Amino acid sequence: MRARYGTSLKITAGITAVGAAGLAYAAGFEARSFRLRRITVPVLARGMRPLRVLQVSDIHMVSGQRKKRAWLQSLAGLRPDFVVNTGDNLSDPEGVPEVLDALGPLMEYPGVYVFGSNDYYGPKLRNPARYLLEKAQGRHGLNGNAPAVGAVHNPWEQLRDGFDAAGWLDLTNTRGRLKLEGYEIAFTGLDDPHIKRDRYELVAGGPEKDADLSLAVVHAPYLRSLDAFTADGYPLILAGHTHGGQLCIPFYGALVTNCDLDTDRVKGLSTHTAEGSTAYLHVSAGCGTNRYTPVRFACPPEATLLTLTPRD
Repeated sequence: MRARYGTSLKITAGITAVGAAGLAYAAGFEARSFRLRRITVPVLARGMRPLRVLQVSDIHMVSGQRKKRAWLQSLAGLRPDFVVNTGDNLSDPEGVPEVLDALGPLMEYPGVYVFGSNDYYGPKLRNPARYLLEKAQGRHGLNGNAPAVGAVHNPWEQLRDGFDAAGWLDLTNTRGRLKLEGYEIAFTGLDDPHIKRDRYELVAGGPEKDADLSLAVVHAPYLRSLDAFTADGYPLILAGHTHGGQLCIPFYGALVTNCDLDTDRVKGLSTHTAEGSTAYLHVSAGCGTNRYTPVRFACPPEATLLTLTPRD
């Protein structure tokens, strides 16, 4: 009996040690192992020069995250033609000054932005298993769940004012344009579908015919938004929100997307088809985490440099 009991203790201790090591890696190393993803997307008209687009997303800034701030500042060295910020900049009501500091060098370049739910509301401590339960029940965010009660309100107006002062375009349920060395790029944006703030009827109508390129921007890649953008004829949709699954299984991938997008398209470049039209979809895995779950596994934090090239 003593021998079996001792073996059981050794197995339990071994499992505990492996779990602790995995948690230490996920929180202490991978969550701060920032990467740059580079992809090429053929969406330009023939004869146009390539355009370099830097997408940043899901920063989830918490006061004191110096390494993240320094890494974001260093991205200005990529010298993009323009920047697209797909939201969830905050995970701390006190984080606005640090977000603006981190993005300060990038705000020297033309840019556009949309907000996500975490820009408006502070995070809450949640059981991570709820994401699996919500997926099984088809409930995500306020899309099927009860409205949030007692939510902390973030000072998103200060963030908006900082971006606007730098000349970045607010695409909250609206359209905008950037002029880039002889080209005009049109954008159509939505507020966050995760909390039902998207109002596609305000921006419907498809790409602007007199622009050199029209792009669609949204924080959470819910299918209703992707369907609407794609059916209207946008060639490329940029989104974030999913964290790439955040906690993934090696050689398998993500378990959840925190929206109704399938896990095969949880991050990176894919396509989306609706009503006979097909668009490219790029979902950023983002570079942060909710402050209460500061871990990533098999899904390092990232930003993406998209090089837009002429279509074949």
